[in-house]
Amino acid sequence: MNPLAADEGKDGLGAGAKAVGAAAGLPEKYFDLYNLAVEMADRTSARRGVANSFFLTVNTGVLALLGTVNARWYPAAAGILLCVTWWALLKSYRDLNRAKFAVILAMEEQLPVRVYGDEWGRLRKDPVEFAFRRAAFRPWLTQYRELGYVERIVPWVFVLIYVTDIAQGLAR
Repeated sequence: MNPLAADEGKDGLGAGAKAVGAAAGLPEKYFDLYNLAVEMADRTSARRGVANSFFLTVNTGVLALLGTVNARWYPAAAGILLCVTWWALLKSYRDLNRAKFAVILAMEEQLPVRVYGDEWGRLRKDPVEFAFRRAAFRPWLTQYRELGYVERIVPWVFVLIYVTDIAQGLAR
């Protein structure tokens, strides 16, 4: 069922007809600009995914090198430098996408349908505080987390592995 057709008013116009009427008051190229903004945000996200694949592959290679060769501390130090660069790049992409979606959400205020705004409204509920009690831990664990939050942890996991390798090398 079309949700726009379900809202029939007294005037016989459904929400779809009202939405078209509301959109008629927008500047001529507004939808084109909105589509461009969404496409640019999507491309930024795709570039972030390619960067993640690159850094994950390189770090996996460095770990393989550390695991097979009695290497000195240099590869681990290079791995730490790679991870810091990776994290900084992720922060840059996150900031860029945050700005792009702020523009998209502001543009949606003028549109009859707010696709991204409604999506974020459904995903972002009140955050659940962390607790070791089972009743509180499960909701905390299953709550929505932005991809940017999760992916920023991975470089630091690699850093921890590299620091451990360096510490073991110094202890020998």
